[in-house]
Amino acid sequence: MVLDARFHYAESVRQVVALAAYPLQRIAMAPVDLFNGVANYFSSTTALREENTALKMRQLKAAPDLLQLEALREENNQLRRLLEAQERLPRKSVFAEILYAARDPFSRKVVLDKGSRDGILAGQPVIDDIGVIGQVTRVYLLMSEVTLLSDKDQAIPLQVLRNGLRAVAYGGAEGGMLDLRFMAANADIKNGDVLVTSGIDGTYPPGLPVATVARIERDAAYAFARITLAPTAGTDRYRQVLVLSNENRAPPPEAEPQSTRKPTKSKRQRKAE
Repeated sequence: MVLDARFHYAESVRQVVALAAYPLQRIAMAPVDLFNGVANYFSSTTALREENTALKMRQLKAAPDLLQLEALREENNQLRRLLEAQERLPRKSVFAEILYAARDPFSRKVVLDKGSRDGILAGQPVIDDIGVIGQVTRVYLLMSEVTLLSDKDQAIPLQVLRNGLRAVAYGGAEGGMLDLRFMAANADIKNGDVLVTSGIDGTYPPGLPVATVARIERDAAYAFARITLAPTAGTDRYRQVLVLSNENRAPPPEAEPQSTRKPTKSKRQRKAE
């Protein structure tokens, strides 16, 4: 032992003995390793399950905020489009929001949060950022009632954007559609044609999108074609609208140049001449 401690004579013997004993050590430690592996597996699975449950709960708690954020983003986009449309319109307009739909099941009406206090009058047209929605038919102090174009009592003069052909659309068709009545069977109108306001009634300004031709039925036995229109705008998407006034936006009067103005003469000067 003294010689081995000083000169390391038994080092090779120890290496051989360790190599031979290693398999026995692994066999002896196998139950302990197996137990530790099983314990770690179940503990990891439990931790992952708890973490997954916590993440799901956090997601559920955040879901209303995310949905509200998405709704606010869409509302902001709609308001931005309405502002752009307001700048393009030749008439003054008032922002309004749809409160609820009228309770009458036989009519198509909505109620706005603006009334006579805000300058709303009966007969004013109502639009959104893509087209005409309807017309104000009843006004209260703090709210007003709008009859939609798809109502059976509504009619609006139109013209085909492609060729200028004039017609009148009526509400009351199935599924919220419009009927283009009294059009000759050989009229120059096609599926997909866009119809805009003609402006001849003095209520709606000309050129506002109203509807698109969805279906045309021509029968030689009848003098008129049966034409169904799909409204361009609607109240089933957004709640913000514009109420157009009946007053046009007149440009400010131009100042007359000073050099062109002539001094006015008095009566004495005119008699003397």
